[in-house]
Amino acid sequence: MKRIGVTGHRDIPSEALEEIRGCLRTLLCGHEGSLEALSSLAAGADQLFAAVALECGASLTVVIPSGDYETGFTDAVELARYRGLKRQATQEIRMDFPHSTDEAYYAAGAYIADNCDRLVAVWDGRPARGLGGTGDIVEYARSLGKTVTVVWRDGLTRP
Repeated sequence: MKRIGVTGHRDIPSEALEEIRGCLRTLLCGHEGSLEALSSLAAGADQLFAAVALECGASLTVVIPSGDYETGFTDAVELARYRGLKRQATQEIRMDFPHSTDEAYYAAGAYIADNCDRLVAVWDGRPARGLGGTGDIVEYARSLGKTVTVVWRDGLTRP
């Protein structure tokens, strides 16, 4: 079984959304054998990746950073999408953090990097804005020698 994990920005510019979705579809569809997708299901890249993975027939493993993770979703649509994707997961891993903190997010991202064959980063290439951000997880995965595939539109910066 091949395992592909994700890290990425919560805010994906609308003008790049379909291009990024297409790139994810290319990376996730058509694999020989079974495919497992690992995601924390955060708004933005994590949810997009998980949805495309499920469309492509992958099994989904969700990595939940903390016990109160759901309270961080302030948008009702994003929370509903999170819950819907989580219901479709074949496996759920929970980090041992009661509250959502930067350390919890880093632990979840590190778990994904540790347990995947390839990490897909929906990333503008800029440093993380806080511990556990996309840039940190990309750096960590690369330090492990993992293959990291960056998906982003050239010249575009996130909000």
